[in-house]
Amino acid sequence: MSALTKAKGFKKSRSGTYLSMAATAFGAFGVAKRLKTARAEKDTLVLIDATVSAAAIVTGLAILYRELKRLGDDDVLLG
Repeated sequence: MSALTKAKGFKKSRSGTYLSMAATAFGAFGVAKRLKTARAEKDTLVLIDATVSAAAIVTGLAILYRELKRLGDDDVLLG
């Protein structure tokens, strides 16, 4: 298997899924900061936006977790 083929399959691998989960979770820090700022400034619109973004992050992590469970032993990079 060539390196290019492995690179194309990275996103569908366990490692790629873990990396996607980490990147998504890292985005939670920015959302948490926006939530804190919005509460302090009593800015309802920013608070709603940050809440929707937080819900999107939770949903994204759930989808990635499901994909990770679905991969099981069918890891593209291992075989």
